[in-house]
Amino acid sequence: MTSTDTQPIVSIRDVHKSFGDLEVLKGVSLDVKKGEVICIIGPSGSGKSTLIRCVNALNDIQSGSITVCGIDLTHSGLDKLELRKRVGMVFQQYNLFPHKTALENIMMAPLKVLNRDPDEVRAHARQLLDKVRLHGKEDAYPGELSGGQQQRVAIARSLAMNPDVMLFDEVTAALDPETVKEVLLTIKELAQEGMTCILVTHEMGFAREIADHIYFTDRGVIVEHGPPSEFFDNASDPRTKEFLSQIL
Repeated sequence: MTSTDTQPIVSIRDVHKSFGDLEVLKGVSLDVKKGEVICIIGPSGSGKSTLIRCVNALNDIQSGSITVCGIDLTHSGLDKLELRKRVGMVFQQYNLFPHKTALENIMMAPLKVLNRDPDEVRAHARQLLDKVRLHGKEDAYPGELSGGQQQRVAIARSLAMNPDVMLFDEVTAALDPETVKEVLLTIKELAQEGMTCILVTHEMGFAREIADHIYFTDRGVIVEHGPPSEFFDNASDPRTKEFLSQIL
């Protein structure tokens, strides 16, 4: 391993974020190394989603610093398009274009943003549909797909940009229980292949299985963090214990 391999691919330092008078993040710091899987858990309103939206510069921060793939997100000349070539994000809502097929949804960004060869983009999009186990759904429109299938198209669409980091913001929250498993399996396979992933999730069993490190947030701060076995079995902070007692 070279010295650069030990540098975090995502570095968050003392980040503060407010919406008006409401301070949502109150000095959050964490590092993510290349190939790591980080799960952020906590009650609603604890700042989880705000935090990962900051990692993709969807939310600006008031103070602190965020560096992603060597890009300083607080730099006045930040090229957000360049950043989002490196960082993929999948949301709770699928946000697919309803008038485009699954294949067309996946192809749009590489064609329009990266100006890649259409034949190469189409071939890659087909590979990605196979990867998320949607072979044969190339010509299906979003309205013809289940929620879980749409979410897997959304994951494939993010992967089409060949990102270095993937962000997942409660991607199973809007799904029926029977479709959750297929989406989680897709994310698990990405993690096993070495994709750097930051997930906000309420799926505790999944977090325990997939994560290298768990972060518990409450009221805008990281209360406790650690490897899954240590975190779930030996939590020390009263707030962490109370949260886990309610959901496990």
